[in-house]
Amino acid sequence: MVHTFILESGQWTIEGNWLERNGMLITVKGKTIVTWDRTDWFSMVTKLIFPSKDREDIILQYKGRLDSDERHYTFLLQHSELGKVEGEGWLGIDSIIQRYWVIGNDVQRRSGFETLLRLDEERYYSTGGVLSGLSLSSAMEATMERQPD
Repeated sequence: MVHTFILESGQWTIEGNWLERNGMLITVKGKTIVTWDRTDWFSMVTKLIFPSKDREDIILQYKGRLDSDERHYTFLLQHSELGKVEGEGWLGIDSIIQRYWVIGNDVQRRSGFETLLRLDEERYYSTGGVLSGLSLSSAMEATMERQPD
């Protein structure tokens, strides 16, 4: 299978659920825009909104680089809640797996992960979470659908 998310420029919609520790499921929607400005560098911006207004919107701004083997990538991320983040991703046959960690946050040791399972060329199923130390503090599960150009 060939991945279309991250590896190709495009716009994606997001619909799913957000869960916080000791909280109820909250509906989440959003949009991701991926662009490639050079052969091996990509930019990605994601905005997550909560229609029920139970929490503030989350904005993520990525800058990443695909390694020469085209199976791994690294990225820097400006996260509206976590601050400066860096991470890595692996491109599997059917999934994209990434992990990240907050820079300069030794006290809370915040980190996170995300797995995107390719359903077809136009859709992925995403699950992920944010950890504080060893405890999961929030999680999201959502479908992502590519929008026509």
